[in-house]
Amino acid sequence: MTRIALLPSSYTPSLGGVEELTRHLALSLVDAGDQVEVWTSLSDDAAPETAEIRDGLVVRRLPMPLPATNWPAVRRTAITGTRTLRSLRRAVAAFRPEVLHVQCFGPNGAYATALSRLSGLPLVITLQGETLMDDADIFETSRVLRSGLRFGMRGASVVTACSTFTLADAEQRFGLVPGRGTVIPNGVALDDERGLGAGTAPVGLLGRPYILALGRVVEKKGFDLLLEAFAAMDPGRRSADLVVAGAGPALESLRACAAALGVAGQVHFPGRLSRDEVTVAMAGATLFVMPSRLEPFGIVVLEAWKAGTAVVATVHGGPPEFVHSGRDGVLVDPFDTAAFAAALELLLDDPARRRAIALAGHQRVREFGWPTIAERYRQLYAGATGSERGGSEPSGGLQHSHQGEPVS
Repeated sequence: MTRIALLPSSYTPSLGGVEELTRHLALSLVDAGDQVEVWTSLSDDAAPETAEIRDGLVVRRLPMPLPATNWPAVRRTAITGTRTLRSLRRAVAAFRPEVLHVQCFGPNGAYATALSRLSGLPLVITLQGETLMDDADIFETSRVLRSGLRFGMRGASVVTACSTFTLADAEQRFGLVPGRGTVIPNGVALDDERGLGAGTAPVGLLGRPYILALGRVVEKKGFDLLLEAFAAMDPGRRSADLVVAGAGPALESLRACAAALGVAGQVHFPGRLSRDEVTVAMAGATLFVMPSRLEPFGIVVLEAWKAGTAVVATVHGGPPEFVHSGRDGVLVDPFDTAAFAAALELLLDDPARRRAIALAGHQRVREFGWPTIAERYRQLYAGATGSERGGSEPSGGLQHSHQGEPVS
């Protein structure tokens, strides 16, 4: 048994990939016999700290302002930050964790690094593509955060990332020593099969086939590239509508793009979907498409595999590390509009091929079940804390340490 403090950049009820993966990791660790608390940042740095029980876990939320460089904010940040570090040290005294684990480095990572230095506790840092996919490109604009990540990785006992692509970025831009990092892919909850073949399709598309894409509606997700490919398809072979689910700053420009391309009548924007709605929408889709300009991993691919839906994914980033094109998915370059459109046409025209690809993905998804992924982290915790654990590392996708080769 290990006592683990997880420090994600955000946590439920906020919605997002980091929140979900941290929740499932925590619950899987508890199922394996470990003790876990979640310590995370408040959305409002000025709000008072809170503690609650969520899913049986103690969740502490604390203000974690990014250390300021502009003089008027320095004093306020210093006071709040010092108070937060004191609270974190009290949490260490109360919970007695054996390891601190940062999921998605932000201000949370800076505070965890300081706490590790003050307490002597080993630090695990997991990169989830935040250096590449942050909407505001904060690692480009914040010298403080860049320095914090470099300092944190130098002092960490373990650095992991969701893909070799993400580790390569950490090496090339943030000074991670080549070969130090380990790839642990993201996971998917396999015990929740709700919605498979049941429920209703989203946005009233009952009885109408549809291609599904979902995620934050931002430029990097490439939904505009998908719209261009959809519009470039032969109208006679465009046998499914397109549903782009999610919210974000690019939503209105996407609506305008669909109208300008002349396909607004076949494109639907239902907004953000709940967890249950995503399950139903995935299961009802003819195809699932992830057209990102850049994708560090691609958790939504695992969700589509779980739902038994054929996947089309970008070649840019992490997906080529685990998607075998032509077998359990189809990889495309979303910038090549003609080839992208042709791939969609071929899959819509060939139900047998779609079913074969969907079945292969569904069979592979168990490699990424959270108990398997959590066990890999448990092995790393054991090494970081010096405890002895029997058995060997379990089999599963992407089980290797990064050796410096470049890669949602």
